[in-house]
Amino acid sequence: MQLQLQIVFRDLARSDAVEAAIRDKAEKLNQFHHRIMSCRVTAGVIQKHKHQGKLFNIRVDLTLPGSEIVVNRDKAEDIYVAIRDAFDSARRQVEDYARRQRGEVKAHEPEVRGRIVELFPEEGYGFIEKNDGTHVYFHRYNVVNADFEQLSEGVDVEFLEEMAGDGLQANRVSVRGR
Repeated sequence: MQLQLQIVFRDLARSDAVEAAIRDKAEKLNQFHHRIMSCRVTAGVIQKHKHQGKLFNIRVDLTLPGSEIVVNRDKAEDIYVAIRDAFDSARRQVEDYARRQRGEVKAHEPEVRGRIVELFPEEGYGFIEKNDGTHVYFHRYNVVNADFEQLSEGVDVEFLEEMAGDGLQANRVSVRGR
């Protein structure tokens, strides 16, 4: 599909070399997603600073089926560096979008809810009772967003279940509401 490209210059003289660099980078985005519907690139100069000279800004607006990607890179002293950085960021976002569409993004395990029913502070472990009544082991190193010493029996927690050497184990245990 032919990419609809629009290039706008703001507070910057139009340059064939800059336009060619933008066209080249925009065409390469088609390699990462073949259904990019439009690409609008705005190149400009931001407030001139007496000590730094000209600072350039590149904004890339991409329209894809069901999504828009906007990248804004500014404060580069070289316009070609600003173009490179903006299109590198756009490429990464287009690649991520394409992976999500293909279903290649890792799905996160759902968190399980339960309540601490046994706690052995000296040994550094305890057991959580899930809603279905089964007990799951956890160690002090699996606790996040709280200190193990502050936990007590009866506290509601959320966690991820993992298979460990002796069966199910709770990982990333966090107190609910934190």
